[in-house]
Amino acid sequence: MTLACCLEPATEIRRRLWAREFSALELVEAHLEVISRANPDVNAVVTLVAEQALESARLADRVLDRGEPHGPLLGLPVAHKDFTETAGIRTTFGSPIFAGHVPDRDALIVERLKRAGAITMGKTNIPEWAAGSNCVNPVFGATRNPYDLRMTPGGSSGGAAAALACGMVALADGSDLGGSLRNPASFCNVVGLRPSPGRVPTWPAELGWDPLATHGPMARTVADVALMLSTIAGPDDRCPIALDEPGETFAGQLDSSVAGLRIAWSRNLGGLPIEPAVTEVIEAHRDVFSDLGCEVVDAEPDFTGAEEAFTVWRAWMFAALLGRHLDAHRDQLGAHIIWNIEVGLALTGQDLASAEQARTRLYHRIRRFMDGYDFLLAPVAQVCPFPVAEAYPRSVAGVEMKTYLDWIKVCYYVSAVGLPCISVPSGFTEHGLPVGLQIIGRRHDDLGVLRLAHAFERETEYWRRHPGVR
Repeated sequence: MTLACCLEPATEIRRRLWAREFSALELVEAHLEVISRANPDVNAVVTLVAEQALESARLADRVLDRGEPHGPLLGLPVAHKDFTETAGIRTTFGSPIFAGHVPDRDALIVERLKRAGAITMGKTNIPEWAAGSNCVNPVFGATRNPYDLRMTPGGSSGGAAAALACGMVALADGSDLGGSLRNPASFCNVVGLRPSPGRVPTWPAELGWDPLATHGPMARTVADVALMLSTIAGPDDRCPIALDEPGETFAGQLDSSVAGLRIAWSRNLGGLPIEPAVTEVIEAHRDVFSDLGCEVVDAEPDFTGAEEAFTVWRAWMFAALLGRHLDAHRDQLGAHIIWNIEVGLALTGQDLASAEQARTRLYHRIRRFMDGYDFLLAPVAQVCPFPVAEAYPRSVAGVEMKTYLDWIKVCYYVSAVGLPCISVPSGFTEHGLPVGLQIIGRRHDDLGVLRLAHAFERETEYWRRHPGVR
């Protein structure tokens, strides 16, 4: 087999593998070769388990050769975010405090991927404690955007997105609090789905009832994301907010007609500053939806209260989860992490009550807005990929960004209301930088989001444009 196979969709790789056009061992060896070539420049895979992957491939080949029953991802190479626990494989959280940490358990999403037959290749890079959208930490350094090595791949699932773009893996898991799946997908021309809270149960989790943080699938195409979702979604008693709908729901056909759908077309999600180059790329594709038979209506939702709701509960989460490290390891925490924790520790009961009231009002306002539309479309990121040496954009379209969270509002506003959303490739700037389109669905309509994204992808096929680094 050729290395070009590593850039094919996971669904096609699976078809060819199961048809025995090549072996799982050959497939893993090819992906290891891509990693050896591209990773020195990109730094996406930070812990590689090559021997484990090769042994898993040999086992997969025996299953396929014998015609034994197997899972839907058998033989497909996958990487896990370095924020997600993997038994026997180093998991650092991008923090010097855990630089040598090796968990003795798998996170639920890893359990399910293994059960489905996926082959673990290693761990992908993140910002420190997955905080921020520039993928750099003091343990492994910076991940670079394979479309332009001077730029960031975004974050916090930046290593996953860059690895997918280069063909280092067929699938990757990610997580999303305020855009950590969607932002790097947009920056790296791949697909990232933030599912409805509870769609992919989170375990282990100290904050089991939290609806903001989600795990989700990343891949090069929408069909690949749907395939992966079918194996990681579904109920689990260890997660109190897990949805009961089985994962098999998402293994079906995505090719249903989208004609007749009513779509709200938002240029700035209610007044956020958006870099003109982003707007130019996205606006060029409005007619794609009209040509598909959708009714596309200019509409800007009112996200008043989203900033308070998201930032307050996010700060509370940092204090709850990382506050114990502030006194014990302050010298090993970055400035952004310290700031997040201290803001959280300073919150009062009234602050939390006010934030929850704002979130409730916001939810019902957006619910009523979505009663008039099947989907809401908006940018994924307010800027194009920016230099990797910058912590975050200091201004967007002439508007000052006072904190490193301000420029991702177009993502975290949606997180605040818990709606399913996806980043799907929508083109490139004149400088060759990827731009993603955000498709936002009604409550729990993850399948509808996938179908509309698939229809758009089928018409545009930007996933076929691969980076020069591979």
